[in-house]
Amino acid sequence: MSRAFAKPMPPGSLLLLVLFVGVLLSAIGVSYSAHWNRQLLNSLYTELSVRDKAQAEWGRLVLEQSTWTAHNRIETLATEQLKMRIPEPSEVTMVAP
Repeated sequence: MSRAFAKPMPPGSLLLLVLFVGVLLSAIGVSYSAHWNRQLLNSLYTELSVRDKAQAEWGRLVLEQSTWTAHNRIETLATEQLKMRIPEPSEVTMVAP
């Protein structure tokens, strides 16, 4: 009974269906790839921002370290807080090895 009403498929319709599904899957793949690319690019820019902030902090810390270890600062602290002084030549004792 159902065969009497069934029309034969036109030639090439299966090929057309396969091509349609292929194009549809390809379009979905391109869309997903573009989305994934944007996410990775955003992650990259976030990491670059973190790196730049860390480099700026590192530069500030190096500058601060050089300030804290400057010779004239150490000499001032030794003179004022520890009451140290350069000995007079008569106070220097030479020890032979």
